[in-house]
Amino acid sequence: MTRGIDHLVLAVRDLDRARAAYKRLGFTMTPKAQHPFGTQNALVQLDTCFLEVLSVADPALFPAAEPKAFSFPKFNAHFLERREGMSMLVLDSEDAAADRSDFAEAGLQTYLPFEFGRDAEQPDATTARVGFKLAFTTDPNAPDAAYFTCEQLAPELFWKPDYQTHANTATTVREAMMISATPEAHWKFFEGFAGTDDVKETDTGLLVETGRGAIRIERPDGVAESWGTAVPVADYPSPRFAGTVIGVTDLDAAKACLEAGGIKHFDIEERLVVPSDETCGVAFAFEAKGD
Repeated sequence: MTRGIDHLVLAVRDLDRARAAYKRLGFTMTPKAQHPFGTQNALVQLDTCFLEVLSVADPALFPAAEPKAFSFPKFNAHFLERREGMSMLVLDSEDAAADRSDFAEAGLQTYLPFEFGRDAEQPDATTARVGFKLAFTTDPNAPDAAYFTCEQLAPELFWKPDYQTHANTATTVREAMMISATPEAHWKFFEGFAGTDDVKETDTGLLVETGRGAIRIERPDGVAESWGTAVPVADYPSPRFAGTVIGVTDLDAAKACLEAGGIKHFDIEERLVVPSDETCGVAFAFEAKGD
């Protein structure tokens, strides 16, 4: 089964500052939430996918190192020592344990299973316990990015229409974009991670069609055509994620939000492109859904 984009992990140093910036982009943000392992987040919930804006809250809560375990908080803390931006790509899951087996069968690196719960503030200010099972994997050709699938244990307590309605009319993640000088080096990894053989070579790299949205791996010289100066290509000496395309139902409404928020943006190929320095290290392109 082909997996689809579940969410993007956007690592930031100051969660309050990032929440304010994302609100100026026209997004509705969930209240802040604490993880039991020392990180905190606030979400942009879309239509069955989301953006996780994440920061380090308390390194003292980081779990002790364990053989064959992947440390979500330590990976993101190390990422933030060097930069802000998109640190992880997450695909959806109906069975995280089965995903882990699939990864192993495809020859991907696997780690110990991971499960946790946290309290989520509801729109009426009550709290509910949500839970997740994760299956991690990594690509040795892209050490500055990490990957996992996410199985939700209480989706009815997680998804809330009040959090899924945005002034910029955003509805979905249409694309996650990675920069790599050698896109072909990631071909087999993304086949195994997404569970698909729908990987295509393009003029500028690779395109991976998933069950929800696409993953685009671009050579540096191909980024300028779609992103202009919004992505500082010189800051990407090794492969990592640089931008995301967000589908909206009303591009004029998205533009009005950017202008009202004083957000710098460019019109490129019928997209509204926001540079990474406006959004804590990851470039955004807003695109009319269905175009």
